Amino acid sequence: MPKNCVLIVEDEEDIQTLLIYNLSKAGFVPIAVESGEEGLQSALEKRPDVIVLDLMLPGMDGLSVCRALKSNDKTSDIPIIIASARGEESDIITGLEMGADDYITKPFSPKVLIARIKALLRRSDRQSSEQDSVFRIHELEFEPSRFEVRLAGSDLTLTSNQYRLLYFLSLNAGRVFTRYQIVNAVRGEDYIVTERAIDVQIVGLRKKLGQYSDYIETIRGIGYRFKG
Repeated sequence: MPKNCVLIVEDEEDIQTLLIYNLSKAGFVPIAVESGEEGLQSALEKRPDVIVLDLMLPGMDGLSVCRALKSNDKTSDIPIIIASARGEESDIITGLEMGADDYITKPFSPKVLIARIKALLRRSDRQSSEQDSVFRIHELEFEPSRFEVRLAGSDLTLTSNQYRLLYFLSLNAGRVFTRYQIVNAVRGEDYIVTERAIDVQIVGLRKKLGQYSDYIETIRGIGYRFKG
């Protein structure tokens, strides 16, 4: 597929038309499908650069699609932006926990969505250009180019969001970051997300780190840091 291909998984025709027009005008190559099943098939066949995914779809719902894409090695690295009318904090947190890279609520400005897409593509480009070098700290060993991490010699299974968060904190061990700074660092500028979402990611990371969970320190009233 051409570079900057965007797969739109959306069953509302008016929104499809609006997104196709604005994405094409911005230089992207949009592909639109109407159901979750079609979204999965298109993602596997077309290998788009970004997926814009609605949650309320006929047949397979958006969260199930997101989970399936992120659990498949062939599609796990494709950035997903959930675009949904469900804008409660619990909905956003659930979407992020399923592995979505961004979450935007309807109605939204096409310009804002395009800015989010560009930010995700820039981040993907940076990750793909990283050298095949290993970064070690304490019992953790990162291979950024392969998006892998080992803990005390064993593979550590993380979601893409958990990996980015842990890698960022580890690279900056000893420094304290607010939740806002963490969001900007791992997702890009102007990403709108609740502080609660970061806390949920930290809780999940600590569980997976097990006996080494105290490497991530909570700085009361400020945010978090990785023990240097």
